[in-house]
Amino acid sequence: MRALVKNGPDKGLSLSQVPVPAVGPNDVLVRVLSTGICGTDLHIANWDEWAQRTIRTPRIIGHEFAGEIAALGAAVEGLEIGQLVSGEGHLVCGQCRNCRAGRRHLCVRTQGIGVQLDGAFADYVVIPAGNVWVHRHEVDVDVAAIFDPFGNAVHTALQFPCLGEDVLVSGAGPIGIMAAMVAQHAGARFVVVTDLSDERLALASRLGATRTVNVSRESVAEAQHDLGMTEGFDVGLEMSGAPAALRDMLANMTHGGRIAMLGIPSGETTLDLSTLVFHMITLKGIYGREMFETWYAMSVLIQSGLDISGVITDRFDAADHEAAFATAASGHGGKVVMRWA
Repeated sequence: MRALVKNGPDKGLSLSQVPVPAVGPNDVLVRVLSTGICGTDLHIANWDEWAQRTIRTPRIIGHEFAGEIAALGAAVEGLEIGQLVSGEGHLVCGQCRNCRAGRRHLCVRTQGIGVQLDGAFADYVVIPAGNVWVHRHEVDVDVAAIFDPFGNAVHTALQFPCLGEDVLVSGAGPIGIMAAMVAQHAGARFVVVTDLSDERLALASRLGATRTVNVSRESVAEAQHDLGMTEGFDVGLEMSGAPAALRDMLANMTHGGRIAMLGIPSGETTLDLSTLVFHMITLKGIYGREMFETWYAMSVLIQSGLDISGVITDRFDAADHEAAFATAASGHGGKVVMRWA
């Protein structure tokens, strides 16, 4: 089969011929139809410091995917060949305290497909049956392929109630835009999105953001004034990983405001902790998705009319992976998907 492989400790990826993976008794073989490119994939392709510390080569990369079940392990029950599925890319140990308490998203020994284990940028991928999410209602295959990052957005945006609240989203990447859409769908009054990219801010605006702010030219305080806000934002969703964005968000929260932080800073970050204390701000870190409550919420949101297809701005055949990765790395558009079928 074809697979996009990090063959050695250097930059770049190779579309190679490799054996179809073996199916264990508790595994599912998925024929991959569509995949989404993630920031993690870009780190691996660029072979940056994180990738050098984390990846053992050779490794098939990729963890955002949708496809059809092609084969079932002998012990698998409740699944059928031909079903359209996505996959939870975090594999957990099942034995640590959090796993045994049902908090699998907090497993202390989590491994990721496409990172520690061979991934989904291939014609076929094998995952444990317990990591399969069956799409039991109609969904576009490209949307199904980005359920993993959509889950990040849902997990973050629904961390705190949004109904009737004013929400500030820092970072207009695909996950930030989807988080803004979820907050809007969940009943937020105003959703303001900040970024440095006019193209991405324009996409956020087209997809329903109340107001966008290019922080290189205007301030969040100006946006508050334009909207008639007087006390600050109730909920903050920090999706950028930029220290300046987090500090700006903290400065624009109402007393008792709540911040969910998904963005990962590249280094240490300084904060005005006195503001955090005196304004009684809640700051909560978010990672991945709750298994599988977030997946349930994602499907329900799609069924109830939330249309995230507009966040996908570019589609490529897997053979054009170099162009696809270059587009994803440009930082100007939305989500990039590659098709394998």
